[in-house]
Amino acid sequence: MKNLKTLLNNQVTQIRNGGLLMLLRKTGIVLLTPVLLLMVLCIRLLRPLVLIRFGGLISSRIGHFAGNIELYLCDRDFNKNKSRKLDIFYHTSFICNRQLEKMWRRVLRISPIANWLDKINRFIPGWESHEISSIATDRDICGLLESTQPHLSFTLEEELFGQKELQKLGISKGASFICFLSRDSAYLNKLSPDDNWSYHDYRDSNIKNFVSTIEELTRRGYFALRMGTMVKQPLETTNPMIVDYAVKHRTEFLDIFLGAKCHFYLGDSCGFHAIPVIFRRPLAIVNMVPLEYVPTWSSDYLFIPKKLWLRGESRFLTFREILGSEKGRMYNTEEYEKLGIEVIENTPEEITSVAVEMDERLKGEWKTTEKDEKLQKMFRLLFRPSRFNGKIVSRIGAEFLRQNKGLLE
Repeated sequence: MKNLKTLLNNQVTQIRNGGLLMLLRKTGIVLLTPVLLLMVLCIRLLRPLVLIRFGGLISSRIGHFAGNIELYLCDRDFNKNKSRKLDIFYHTSFICNRQLEKMWRRVLRISPIANWLDKINRFIPGWESHEISSIATDRDICGLLESTQPHLSFTLEEELFGQKELQKLGISKGASFICFLSRDSAYLNKLSPDDNWSYHDYRDSNIKNFVSTIEELTRRGYFALRMGTMVKQPLETTNPMIVDYAVKHRTEFLDIFLGAKCHFYLGDSCGFHAIPVIFRRPLAIVNMVPLEYVPTWSSDYLFIPKKLWLRGESRFLTFREILGSEKGRMYNTEEYEKLGIEVIENTPEEITSVAVEMDERLKGEWKTTEKDEKLQKMFRLLFRPSRFNGKIVSRIGAEFLRQNKGLLE
């Protein structure tokens, strides 16, 4: 009864906001309801032969639109022989990237009618069996990504177009490039200006802190593209090997193509990093917060976290204090403020050190030490298996640990 009341209230609100066109659309759906109900009953009767399931795609946020679906497909690969299933998806909101949606349609069944079948199905007991629950997360706690190949690929036409676009950006054929990104609130504020997005502010960082790192990477032979759907401020550089793509050249196609082809990604843990993830590109994540949300499931990932300064005691919280409490998963700026915690972003020097480490590891030039491995082990032992993490495979930046041994106490 509560679900029915909520549904009716939602329909009234949508009609008020959408006007006559929305009313006509809703009227059509009401007229179709008996047909849809009959379809759902048939789906239930077919369950002994084939289990038809429905799943809503979080298509408005690039991170979930990419990461959740890829992980679902990995899980499907591992469990494909357990039972016969037919999965049908629908979009729960607007589509943030049409190129990605186009590519998902090549490997998924996506239909708007599934949305209404799912809604009706949920009013009948036993609906849980017809829900695709594995689409709800992008946390690879079972390490499926390292055990599978990417499920998306570009057509020959898209490959040729993408290479031409790279040349237009000034990136010569065969040259290595990296994608980098500094998170700010511009996109969410533009997407929904009436909402208060400040609860995410603790995740933001300053693009200026990346400039010296990117300059170093260009000296090492990389072109570098600053990513982002929209950003607060342009990049201040005259280096021809650094492209402020987010400000001057951004397209939905190139968002996916660049993320798929970059030598590695450097930046915050914002949504875009899921594009390199689903194409199995290496990550160098900086300004990682909350700490328990770090991507831990690939040996191709490096990361360094933001530090948490406890104002009342004038000291940094240790990793043990963070991971042994709710502070390792706090996801709201207000929570940090209530506890008197200041979130300190990484310095240019810290960002440079992890970027250089990634470059040298990929080139086979990195030399670890016994002390470095001991520090890595100490850090990993602080994590416990949870709904966020399984086995810790990725590495925290070596130089960051050398400079912050006290955080391991």
